[in-house]
Amino acid sequence: MEEHKKFMQKAISLSEDNLKSMNGGPFGCVIVRDGKILSAEANSVTQDCDPTAHAEINAIRAASKKIGKADLSGCIMYTSAEPCPMCLSAIYWSNIGQVYYGNTKRDAEWAGFGDQFIMEQLQKKIEDQDIAFQRISASEAIKAFEKWVEAGSGVKEKIKDGSM
Repeated sequence: MEEHKKFMQKAISLSEDNLKSMNGGPFGCVIVRDGKILSAEANSVTQDCDPTAHAEINAIRAASKKIGKADLSGCIMYTSAEPCPMCLSAIYWSNIGQVYYGNTKRDAEWAGFGDQFIMEQLQKKIEDQDIAFQRISASEAIKAFEKWVEAGSGVKEKIKDGSM
């Protein structure tokens, strides 16, 4: 447990340091594999003018680049706050199997970082969400998926392991 606390303290330190620079919100994240830090990133939404530049997303991007593939199986994430819906999705897409977090979603909401409205929207059918979605050009769009399926798993595996 002491090793987990050490990595969590690094994530918390990143969140606190971010308050000094104001490059983004008070969030930090560390990704570890085999007891070694692959990435340690803070939220950079403000600095990057990028609403997706959450600490977890930044850490996933950096760790993936470091190991040369998008699959982070075997990695552990330490994040200063319970991941938002976007970050949670990225954690699943990257195959991270364990996440330790400090602050809860309730703590984040108290501090002004609530995402309950997103969770509520995601529970609705796409046509009932507040954003207007409309499907167009379906017959043209499907062609890329058809080519993907025709290419078979060889292409898919190359993409997954980072060699393509």
